[in-house]
Formats: sequence, structure tokens, C-alpha cells
Amino acid sequence: MIQSFYHYFKNNTWELTEEWFESIGKSKSGVYASNNDDEIKKLKSQNHTFHQIFCELFDDNIDCIESEFDEWIDHVASDQAHLNTPLPEIIEEFFRNQSIYMDFIAQYALEHDLSFKDYNKYVQTIVSAYEKLILAFIKRNQEKSDRLLHSQRELITDLSSPVIHLNDSIALLPLVGEIDTQRAKSIFEKTLETCSEDKIQRLLIDLSGVPIVDTMVANQLFQLITGLGLVGTQASLSGIRPELAQTAVQLGINFNRIQVFSNIAKALSKLEFDTVK
Repeated sequence: MIQSFYHYFKNNTWELTEEWFESIGKSKSGVYASNNDDEIKKLKSQNHTFHQIFCELFDDNIDCIESEFDEWIDHVASDQAHLNTPLPEIIEEFFRNQSIYMDFIAQYALEHDLSFKDYNKYVQTIVSAYEKLILAFIKRNQEKSDRLLHSQRELITDLSSPVIHLNDSIALLPLVGEIDTQRAKSIFEKTLETCSEDKIQRLLIDLSGVPIVDTMVANQLFQLITGLGLVGTQASLSGIRPELAQTAVQLGINFNRIQVFSNIAKALSKLEFDTVK
């Protein structure tokens, strides 16, 4: 009997996909709200592949299909359109498919006079599989999202804090936006590496675009200046806000050996003059 249901299921996978797609609510967002024909075709294909794998649970001749489910989960969780879709909406579609399966089994039971024992067996197979699949998808989706967020943060850090070469020996590091401890660590590591590799003699660090600098970040900033000195780069500061100056004083940081300018224009004028001399 289970082989009979397996073939029935396998022959109706596309019908299940069309039923699912037609049931998607108009208020959905992300991948489910797309009107692009190619994206819709891809979405249906992903759903149909899921049905094709899922029906194999009812084939007595198949021992294990975990690897196929794992491959499908990885493919969908890595899909940019799904990464741009709120996770609760994706999980809602998992449950919508599960509901369609339940109706599908009920229909089959009526048409084939299925016993309660067999009907309950099929239902339990679906419920048990869905518990594992949903948990696996949530975990994989979170991993992919965290990885994407990390790479985006690194890109933002690179774009918002570049070391700009003004000439062969002078460079500018304009810092913009709020700097937390993690971003400060990344910025300063990249700055040290760039100045060392490019043999920068003078680096002007401009802080006029930084609204707030906490104690930890201020400490790392002056550690950077010390580190730059060790690789042969003399650092100067411009655009220091009163709050940063106050924090530095509280930390006991000595400005005596650091050139400080009120703005970039005055700093560059002085640095270029010193270089010409």
C-alpha cells in the first residue's frame, strides 16, 4: 500500500507545486512577492524539487535521503532571494506545504479506502520529517545570514575607512560614522597593514566625521598611533571633537608627541610643507 501511495505522490508533484503557489497570500514579501517570471519559475522549481525529494520518504526501496534534503536546504538557504525574505515567512510556507500534504493524504485515503492505521502512519511520517527539516533550515539560514552580514560589515568598513594615498609618502585616513569596538579593531588592523606594505611615512587620521568615540575606541585609536610608529609611519590627528579630547584626558593619553590639527586643510598644508623641506 505504501508503494502505491509513493507512486501516487510522485505523479502529482507538479500539481502540489501549483496548488502551493496559488495559495500564497498577496500580503507576502521577499521572494514570495516577486512578479518576475524568471524568479517565479525558479521558486516553483525549488518547491517542486522539495516534493520530489519528500515523496521518496514513502518509497520502501530507499534507505536514506538525508543528503538530498541537506543539499536542498543548503541551496535554498544560500539563495539571495530567500536571504532577503523574512525567516518567519519562509517557515510559514513550510507549514503551508505541510498542510497541503495533509489534505493530499486525506484525498488519497478517501479514493483508495485507506485504513486508519496506514493513514496515521503517513501523517506521522510527514510530521516527523517536517520537524527535522524546519529546524535544519532555520539553523542553515541563520548561518548563511550571519556570514552575509559579516561580509557586508567588512565591506562597509573598507569603504567607509579607506587609506587614501595623497602622494608616495603621505596618506589620509578619514573616519566616518559611529565606530564600535569591533569596527575599530578591523579599521586599525587594515590601516597598520596598508601603511606597512606601502611604506607610508606620514598618515593623517581625520576624526571630524566621527560623532562619538567611547573609551575603548579611543584607547585603540592611540594604540594604532603607537603601532604605526613601530612600522615607520608618523601619525597625525585632525578634527578632534571636545568629547574625544575629554576621553583622552581621562585615559591619561599624552598628546605631546602627536601632531594635532583643527582640520584637514591645515594638516595637509603643514604635512606637505614638511615633506618639501
